[in-house]
Amino acid sequence: MPEDLSPLIAATTWWLTRAFPAGGGSLTAAVAEAQARQAVTVAAWLRYPTVMDAALVIMAGPGGSARLDRITGAHGDGAAGIEDRAWRTWVDEVVASWAVHLLTSPEAARAAVDAVGRCEHASAGTAEFRRLTAPSAHDLAASPLLRHPDLVQPIACLHHAELLDRLTLRDPR
Repeated sequence: MPEDLSPLIAATTWWLTRAFPAGGGSLTAAVAEAQARQAVTVAAWLRYPTVMDAALVIMAGPGGSARLDRITGAHGDGAAGIEDRAWRTWVDEVVASWAVHLLTSPEAARAAVDAVGRCEHASAGTAEFRRLTAPSAHDLAASPLLRHPDLVQPIACLHHAELLDRLTLRDPR
């Protein structure tokens, strides 16, 4: 059984970049995806800080994107094929909510990165989250929708209280 959260991180990142797309071509899209992936990784590690937590969510499944899709209208027609529906089952609503909040709040992003530095996932090696905690002007320009507080607010507010509770803990384990 995989101990890492890579399926959840990949699907949630993919959902965010489709719901709040970057404009401006392939390079811009890649920069926006890197930012989304960093935010989703931090949010996933914060939500599932131990190897056991990760194993349990991978075994049970994170819940899917249905509610997120309804809120954003990202996939409201129901006409998607099986391939499109399959990856959406790996989207974690809480992780997506926390990730968009981290992308719009530099203070919360720094606090979250500090918190996950003590979790079991971070002990595997050094993770770098510069695009999340100290985005350049190019980073910000590449992700105007993903970092726009008003546009992501319906998603960010879904689990905002739980994120704040988690960030007030000294040790996320």
